[in-house]
Amino acid sequence: MLIRRSSVLFCSLLAVAISSTCVAAQAASGPVPAGIETFQLPSHGALLNAFVYTAAGAGPHPAVVLLHGFPGNEKNLDLAQDIRRAGWDVLYFDYRGSWGSPGDFSFEHTMEDVPAALAYLRDPANAAKLRLDPKRIAVVGHSMGGWMALETGAVDHDLLGVGIISGADMTGRIPENFPPQAMPIVEKKVAESLAAEGMAPLAGCTPESLAKEAIEHRVAWAFRTSAAKLNHVPLLVVSSDDGLADADNAMADAAAKAGNTKVVKVHYATDHSYSDKRLELSQTVLDWLGTLPGHPLK
Repeated sequence: MLIRRSSVLFCSLLAVAISSTCVAAQAASGPVPAGIETFQLPSHGALLNAFVYTAAGAGPHPAVVLLHGFPGNEKNLDLAQDIRRAGWDVLYFDYRGSWGSPGDFSFEHTMEDVPAALAYLRDPANAAKLRLDPKRIAVVGHSMGGWMALETGAVDHDLLGVGIISGADMTGRIPENFPPQAMPIVEKKVAESLAAEGMAPLAGCTPESLAKEAIEHRVAWAFRTSAAKLNHVPLLVVSSDDGLADADNAMADAAAKAGNTKVVKVHYATDHSYSDKRLELSQTVLDWLGTLPGHPLK
């Protein structure tokens, strides 16, 4: 009797195992749904808070790295969802020292964090897990994130495209030449401007420390210095009535003058966050992505 019961139990367990295997196999061969993968992204000894919206389908999908501004209150995750719906994976992360990511925030660190994010996506194991094509990646940034996109695009020749939304020329606005005795006044004005943006989400920095950093690199990090280096990559420049349009347009024109024949400029009469033009902004980004060689529908 004991042997018979054991046999029945074994057969029941075997049937459950076989059934589960069949269900898993069926799921694996069926449609792959959209999803989200959360992880810590390594950058220069810190593990940054990050996630990827993964597009539906087996892929490999092209990808967008979405860069937030200073300090990053407008995260543009509605754009991320729309881009994912169009068939792209989207990586969002918080720079070192911002929004709970470990480390100290600085402009130099943000410039290092973006290449680290690209390196993570281009790693074959990570690309396979996220179902993305490491050779088809674009960067899109808003405000300070637009500045980071510009700086990254100037040196990374493997990007599909660079999208800049109300890019903030945060060092280019600082006078290039001023007498040494004026330094305290310039530092004070720059620090006050940064503090006015709200720095509560940022760690390991002060308005004064960031002001000193910006002034020190005011020429090397200015739009006018890097714009001509964007002559090799499709470029989208979206501006608004936020006081940044002149610098953004000048940057786009400099890239075109340097030989870039794929520059798209769009302007909206709205605020820095595109508060009443979110749908239009999203469609502009999607239309531009649709022209890139890595678009899923091409």
